[in-house]
Amino acid sequence: MRHVVVMTLTGSLGLSVLFLVDFLALWWISQLGDEALVAAVGFGATLQFFLISISVGMMIAAVALVSRALGRGDSREAGRIATATLLYGVAVQMVIAVLIVLFARPLLVVSGAGGEVLDEAVRFLRIGAPSLPLLALGIGTSAVLRAAGEAWRAMFVTMSAGLVAVFLDPLLIVWMGWGVPGAALAIVVSRGTMALVGLYWVAVSLKLLARPGWIDLRYFALPFLAIAVPAVITQLSTPFGNWLLMRAMAPFGESAVAGLGVVLRLMILCFGGIFALSGAIGGIIGQNYGAGLPDRVQSAYLDALKFCALYTGITWALLILGADFIAASFGLGPEGTQVVRWFCYYGGGAFVFTGALFVSNAAFNNLGRPVWASIANWSRDGLLMGPLAFGLGAAVGAAGVIAAQVLANVVAGAVAAWVGWRLVRRMAGARAASALDPGRAAP
Repeated sequence: MRHVVVMTLTGSLGLSVLFLVDFLALWWISQLGDEALVAAVGFGATLQFFLISISVGMMIAAVALVSRALGRGDSREAGRIATATLLYGVAVQMVIAVLIVLFARPLLVVSGAGGEVLDEAVRFLRIGAPSLPLLALGIGTSAVLRAAGEAWRAMFVTMSAGLVAVFLDPLLIVWMGWGVPGAALAIVVSRGTMALVGLYWVAVSLKLLARPGWIDLRYFALPFLAIAVPAVITQLSTPFGNWLLMRAMAPFGESAVAGLGVVLRLMILCFGGIFALSGAIGGIIGQNYGAGLPDRVQSAYLDALKFCALYTGITWALLILGADFIAASFGLGPEGTQVVRWFCYYGGGAFVFTGALFVSNAAFNNLGRPVWASIANWSRDGLLMGPLAFGLGAAVGAAGVIAAQVLANVVAGAVAAWVGWRLVRRMAGARAASALDPGRAAP
C-alpha cells in the first residue's frame, strides 16, 4: 500500500500542476464578472484537452521505448529514440495547430458555442494553437526524464508550467486587462517554459539526445506507432466524454456551460491522484507479475482500489464543504451554481468508480490485454455518456448532465473492476501453477 500511495501521489503532483494552468486561467477570467468569457474558455479548454491527451498518449510510447533501451545499457540508442520521439510529437502537434487555426470556428459551433462565447473561444484557441509543438516538447522531455529514472525532474518540467501561470494569469488577464487573449498568451508562455526546462535537462544535463536523422525517424516509426496509437486512442476517450457533456450542456445557456467548465477543470485538479493511479499501479502489477509473485499482483490490485476509496472519500468531503465557496469565487449564476453543487455533492463520490476503471486499465495493459482498456474507456465515454447526458439533460435539465456523468462512471467502473479482478486472479493463478509445474506455460 505504501508503494501504491507514494508512486501515485508523486505522479499526480506533476499531472495536477500541468492542468492547474487551465484552472487558473478560468478562475482569473471569472474575476472579470462575465460568464460568457468563462463559458468561452470552458469550450476552448475542452477542445485543448483532446490535444493534451494526444501528447500524453505519445509520451507513454516514448517512456516504453527509451526505458527499454536504457535497461539494455544502450544509452546511444536511447538518445536516438528520445530524439525521434520528440520530433514525432512536435510534427504531429504542428499539423494539429494548423488545423485548429483553420477550423476553430466550425469545431466550436459543433460543440454548441454561439454568439459572444463563440467569438471569444475562437480567439482563445487561435492564440494558443501555435504553442502546441511546445506542449509536445514539454511533455515529451518529461517522458524521457521519467524513462531515465529522473522522476523529480520529470515532475518539475510539468510543474514549471503551473508556476509560470500563477504569475502570468493575473498579470495578463486582470491587471493588463487582456481578458481571454491574455489567458491564451499565459498558456503559450507556460508551455514555452516547460519545453525549455525539459530540453535543458534532457539535452544538456543528461546528454540524452542524438543528432536528428531520417534513418532514425524511419527506423523507430513502427515500434513507436505500435505503442502510441492504442495509447492515444485510449487517452482520447476522456476528452471525448467531456466534449459530449459540454455539448449536452450548451442548450441550457452560458451560466450552465460556465458551471460545467468549472466542473471539468475542478475534476482534473482535485482528482489528479485518481488520474495518475493507472500509471503508478501499472508498474507495480507488471513487475510483480514478471517476477512470478501472484499474491503481490492481487494485493496491488486490491490496495489500489482501497486507495481509490480513501482518496475519493477525503476529496469528496472537501468538495461538499467548499461547494458554495467554489461557485461564488467564480461568480457563477444560478444555473452554473447548480451544476457545481451537483458535481460536488454527487459527482465527486462517483470518482471511486472512475478510479476502479483506471486500476482495471492498468491490469489490462500490464497483463497483455491493452485492447480491453480501450474498450472499457470507450464504453463509458462513447457508449454510455452521450445517451445518458442528452437523455437526462432533456428530462431533468442542466443537473441531469452531471447525473449522466455519475451513472456512466458507476456502471463502467463497476464492470471494469470486476473484469479486471477476474483477469488478475486467473493470470496470477496460471503463473503460480506454471511455477509449480515448469512444463506448463503461463498464458
